[in-house]
Amino acid sequence: MEWLKNPEQFFDEKLYLQQGLNFRIGVCVGDIQAKAGLAQSVISSYLATMQKAGLLESERIGKWTYYRRNEQTIQQFSEYVQNKL
Repeated sequence: MEWLKNPEQFFDEKLYLQQGLNFRIGVCVGDIQAKAGLAQSVISSYLATMQKAGLLESERIGKWTYYRRNEQTIQQFSEYVQNKL
């Protein structure tokens, strides 16, 4: 989640710009997998679980899927937790 909060600090934005993309679309699963050093199936499973929980949004472009944080849901969850403490 931290990597997706500030992707420009953790991923090479030049590669996205060369393809006419930017980090507003999200970060490619392949890039997350390469950085994490885990199997793509493991990363995809984690990302899918976070998406089902509403913490992430995804967009498919061609054969690639890009994930970004769902800031609205994250903020609502944070406020809920703060109110319960």
